[in-house]
Amino acid sequence: MANAAGISFNRIAEACGMKADRVSKVAHGNAAVTALETIERIADGLRIPGALLGLAERPWENPAQMPSLESDDGDDPMKRRQILRGGLAAGLTGTVLAALNTTRQSFDEALAASTPADLSDLEAAAESYGYGYHGQAPALVLADLVTDFANIHPLLASPQPVATRIRLCRTAGQMAGMTAIVLHDLGGRRQARNWFATATRAAHESKDRQLHAWILAREAMVPLNYGAPQTAADLAEQARRTAGTAPTAAATLAAAVAARAYALAHQPDQAHDALAEADRLMEQLSGDQRADTWFGHCEQKHHVHLSHALTALGDTRRARESQHRALELSAPTSTMTRTLLAIDNAACAHHDGDTEQACRRATAALSALPPDYRSGLVHTRAMDLYRSIPAQHQREPAVRDFQEVLSA
Repeated sequence: MANAAGISFNRIAEACGMKADRVSKVAHGNAAVTALETIERIADGLRIPGALLGLAERPWENPAQMPSLESDDGDDPMKRRQILRGGLAAGLTGTVLAALNTTRQSFDEALAASTPADLSDLEAAAESYGYGYHGQAPALVLADLVTDFANIHPLLASPQPVATRIRLCRTAGQMAGMTAIVLHDLGGRRQARNWFATATRAAHESKDRQLHAWILAREAMVPLNYGAPQTAADLAEQARRTAGTAPTAAATLAAAVAARAYALAHQPDQAHDALAEADRLMEQLSGDQRADTWFGHCEQKHHVHLSHALTALGDTRRARESQHRALELSAPTSTMTRTLLAIDNAACAHHDGDTEQACRRATAALSALPPDYRSGLVHTRAMDLYRSIPAQHQREPAVRDFQEVLSA
C-alpha cells in the first residue's frame, strides 16, 4: 500500500523514528512489532488513530492536547528539542505550525527592536571619558565612569538587533577598559585586572579586534608597572598578535608596551626590536589613529612610552629627548603624566651617577602633587627609583628628603 501511494519505506522510517530496513521487514511480514513505545511511534508517525491499535487517544487526535514548545524549564534547549521532536512526530499539524510561527515571530521582534535612545548618549559618554582626566582627580572620574557603565546592563539584558548589541558591547568594552585604567592608576591592581577581564569579554563579543588588542595592551601595563615585566611582555605580545600588522593605535601601543616590558625584564634585544616596530607603526598612523585620547596613540603618548623604555635600557640621551618632547606636548593639566616623566628624568640622572640630583628632582615632583595623586602608580614608580639607590647613599640629605616625601 505504501509503495502504491508513492510513499517510500525511508519516509515511513523517518516519520516513525525507525530504520528503513526494519520498516521493510515489518511491511513484508518478516518481523513483528511488540514494544509499546514502537507501536506508539508508528501510530503517531503514520497518523493511525490510537483506538485502532489498542492505544489511548493520541495527542494529535485532539489538538488541545498537543505539547507547547514553551517548556516549564524556560529556555532549556534540551527540553525544548525533545518537545519539538515529539510534536513533529505527529506531522506538521496546526498546533505545531503555530508553535513554530510563535518562535519565529519572537525572534523577528527581537531583530526589529528599535535602537535604545540611551545608546547614543552612552557612546558619547565613552568618547568623552577617552580624553583622560583633564585635571580631575582619578577617584571622581572613576565614580562617573562606573555610574554610566551600569546603565549598559539593562540594555544588554533586553532583546536587541545584532548591530545594536555589537554597539553596546563595544561601548561596554571601552568603559570597562577605562575603568580598569583608572583603578590601575589608583593602585587597585586586583580590581583593575577584574575590570580588564570584563572589558576583554565585551570586546570579544563586539568583534572589534582593535579594541580587544587595546585592552590587552593596557592590561599589560598593570604587571609592567607593578613588578612583573615578563607577564607584561606576554600580554603585550598577545595584544600585538590580536592587532595584526596594520598601522593602528592599538598595534603601536602594544609594541611600545612590549618594549617597556622587555627593557624592565633585562631583554635588551627584544626591547630594541619592539621599539623599532613601535616607531615604524607610529610613522604610518593616520590622523584619526593619532587622536589624543586613551584610544588613540598621539605623539605625546608615544614619547611617554619611549621615555620609560629608554630609561630602563639606560639610554639616557634618547630618554631625555623623549621626556623633553613629551613635556612639550603635554597639557598643563596632565598632572600624572608630567610627574611620571619627571621621575623618569630623575632615574636618568641616577643612572648617570648624580644620585643627589635624582633625589632632588623626584622630591620636587612628588611635593608638587596634590595628595590624591601621590598614591598608586606614581608612588610605585618613585619607590622603584628609591630602591635602586645603594645603601651607602641612604644618609645623604637629598636621599632622606626623598624618603620622607615618599612616606608622607
